[in-house]
Amino acid sequence: MTANVRIRRRIIGALTVAVLLAACVPEPTNRPSPSGSGSAATPTPTAVPTPAGPTPTLSFIRPTPTPRPTFFIYTVVSGDNLVTIARRYGTTGTSIAYWNRVTYPSLDPESNKYRPNHLVVGWTLMLIPNVEVDPENLPPGPSASGLPEAPSEEPSETPPEEEQPEEPAEEPAEESPAG
Repeated sequence: MTANVRIRRRIIGALTVAVLLAACVPEPTNRPSPSGSGSAATPTPTAVPTPAGPTPTLSFIRPTPTPRPTFFIYTVVSGDNLVTIARRYGTTGTSIAYWNRVTYPSLDPESNKYRPNHLVVGWTLMLIPNVEVDPENLPPGPSASGLPEAPSEEPSETPPEEEQPEEPAEEPAEESPAG
């Protein structure tokens, strides 16, 4: 054999060994395989569109509170009672009593002097149409206004307000002339 043939065989042998060794080394995981021989392709990052406009920032400003309902002033007329007034304005007699218990102590449901059907012609009652008092969040009573509160007794077993006999509003007493 000639020297050229030997050199070629060595080069071919070296190339064969290099190809065999390259076939045994795994592909790097961060580079896609150019062969497409069935190995799973690594996903490439895609651009995600961002919303137009300024980026929202945290705000430490308190939100505006929802306005509270506005009271309606009702003047008691002859023949009125809490239940009829309440029905007319979509609320309950108990709610009207709670809203007015500071002005008219006989309307305080938590007092032992509670007289729900005792109304006097001319009284001005505050009420909120179509709203009922939340029993868990009652309006302030006489003790919150600085007035002494009457001692309370255990509640007596009386029928619910709607079942009690309804007394119409009383006319104010007129003074009789002395003769």
